[in-house]
Amino acid sequence: MSLATAIRLAGALSAALAVAACSGTAPSQPDPPSSSTPAPPVTGTVTADGAGDPYYPTDGNGGYDVTDYHVSISYDPPARKLDGDTVITAKAGTDIARFNLDLHGLEVSAIEVNDKPATFERQGEHELVITPAEPVANGSTFRTRVRYGGVPKTMEESNLGTNGWQIARSGGAFAAGEPHSATSWYPANDTPRDKATFKLTARVPTGWSVISNGREEPSTSDGGWTTYTWVEPTRIATYLTTVGIDKWTFDRSTLPDGLPVVSAYAPGAEEKKSVERRLPEVLAFLSEKFGPYPQSAAGGIYLNENIGFSLETQGRPIYAKWADLPVLVHENAHQWFGDSVSVQNWADICLNECFASYAQWLWEEAKDDKDLDAEYRREVARASDRFWNRKLYDMGPGNEFTAVYDKGTLALHALRRQIGDEAFNRVLREWPAKHRDGNASWPEFEEFTQQVAGQDLREFFAAWFRNEGKPADQYLYPGNLRR
Repeated sequence: MSLATAIRLAGALSAALAVAACSGTAPSQPDPPSSSTPAPPVTGTVTADGAGDPYYPTDGNGGYDVTDYHVSISYDPPARKLDGDTVITAKAGTDIARFNLDLHGLEVSAIEVNDKPATFERQGEHELVITPAEPVANGSTFRTRVRYGGVPKTMEESNLGTNGWQIARSGGAFAAGEPHSATSWYPANDTPRDKATFKLTARVPTGWSVISNGREEPSTSDGGWTTYTWVEPTRIATYLTTVGIDKWTFDRSTLPDGLPVVSAYAPGAEEKKSVERRLPEVLAFLSEKFGPYPQSAAGGIYLNENIGFSLETQGRPIYAKWADLPVLVHENAHQWFGDSVSVQNWADICLNECFASYAQWLWEEAKDDKDLDAEYRREVARASDRFWNRKLYDMGPGNEFTAVYDKGTLALHALRRQIGDEAFNRVLREWPAKHRDGNASWPEFEEFTQQVAGQDLREFFAAWFRNEGKPADQYLYPGNLRR
């Protein structure tokens, strides 16, 4: 993700659901109960209501691993009403008598687990507590179907701005946010630790259109409604999924290797085509630095909105109205650092943002012949105590999206000079290859970099990443950064 202030510097569905998706009809909705059904007492394992991230302890859930989401929605922009029918395929990590999903705001009408009605209740802001008719056996694959609806709402404000479902000035809608977004429009195990494949079937009134992640399948029309289908076969973290409903202008092409490129422009954002035309050049450059492009598709979603961030939604970033070429570089660098290799905990966010921010420097070095050592010295010379007194690793909840955009860039340039270009370039390529389509932590990165460089870097990493304060001169001016 790039800040305006910092960067301008499921398995198969049931036959009935499949027919609905193909015919363009809305998913069938049972009569909603007057309230959720309280879960009865259970014997056996009641899974955790959080995935274990200390910053957001109730995000995600324990006891199972999601392998696939099939989200089916019907959305009427004038009414702002969404009807949803989501099937979640998962593998049980224990014998499950009761488990949780995350969902904000929307009203749940029915839940089935393995095609049998389940009881459920809502707890807190986002916990959907589900009791299957029969316990789920450890190691088994199970399917949870959730039918729900209502008017989606935005979620909490972070220091990046509003998260979740948002209304566009055209009357359309889009979903974007970090660390939260997905559960404003579908139920999920909302943690980056649990990545899964993703399919969206979205039905909208004819004249509106839908953009999402992955590869586009043919649309169908029936009775004044059009159904769009997008399939992401590469595992994705929930906050990196998106949907955009608008009167989009689409550009479709392919990269030289045949990879599909789909870009969409909201009404009033068509002038951003001149920025997006640089995408093949940007991806070619980043592939030289980081290795083969790791996603199933490419493109961009250009909003006519002055939201506070652009976001690296997987394979198809979302761009605010102010986004420019450096932001294009930043968000596509995330396709390696953050999307393909996702954080284990939010404390590890430098693995995403420090590298995407430094990619902008690498681009300027290569394309504009910029002297990065001189730029580094200028930035160090004007940095205040407040600039230095921010941690890059384990910075605390609410502080994730701060120092990683500016201090993080300097830290990686200092690391480059500390270990030399040969080792640094190896790290840029071998780290995303080692953890492709998975998760990793900052301590793992430190260990990996020391092995590649053949150096003990513990004091360097402590000075730059783990501690507050200005690094001592030996770490501030390593290698040829010394005057």
